[in-house]
Amino acid sequence: MLRTLLEIEAVTRGERCPMNGKDHKSKTFANLRWRAEEIAHAQGGASPKPSATLSRDEALKLVHELRVHQIELRMQNDELSRAQAELNATRERYFDLYNLAPVGYFIVSQEGRILETNLTGVNLLGIPRAALVKQPVTRFILKEDQDIYYLHRRELLATGKAHTCELRMVKADGTAFWVRLTATTQLPSETSGSDGPTSRVVLTDISEQKQIEQGSPGLDAPVQRGKDSRNASKTRRTSSVKSKERTPH
Repeated sequence: MLRTLLEIEAVTRGERCPMNGKDHKSKTFANLRWRAEEIAHAQGGASPKPSATLSRDEALKLVHELRVHQIELRMQNDELSRAQAELNATRERYFDLYNLAPVGYFIVSQEGRILETNLTGVNLLGIPRAALVKQPVTRFILKEDQDIYYLHRRELLATGKAHTCELRMVKADGTAFWVRLTATTQLPSETSGSDGPTSRVVLTDISEQKQIEQGSPGLDAPVQRGKDSRNASKTRRTSSVKSKERTPH
């Protein structure tokens, strides 16, 4: 009993005590406790009474307090483990919602440079994520549609309200495609990577919709040609009847 109390008191004073598997799970934990005690003593913490002056009741109380502290640490460790598991689950949901979304998400700096994007944005432009960062958005906008983006961005920064436009962008291989670009502004934060306000940009590929819109006259053309053909036949029949009526018998 006396040896146990001496070892306990040695730990509380910050001294190194013999290591054994029963009282210590690892050398790392012992070193951490020793460092913590050193810091506590350096900050002026009161030292416990020497073991020779501890009464039996005081020694039992000290052992009880140490056991309670150990249980508290175990409970805190369990709580941290649960919090870590919840954080990992949240990160996985964030990955699914952000990176695997069917639209491209971009964070754009006040200067108009890409700060961040999701996997869909990477696939839309056909450029690796690392190569997109710090690139100006205008680099990926078709030259003929640069004015559309300029007016869109000027309106966004002037009003601070969400703004949408439709324009053509260019992939890394030079392929042009239509997008619906919706942007909102947000105040700078520590994680935004920008000192000024940034923009949240959503890109939706509307190439198929535009192809249908542009191709609809072609789809209607056969119908119109059919109408013109029927009208022409009707005109010829009418002319033939009138010609026969004018011909003397």
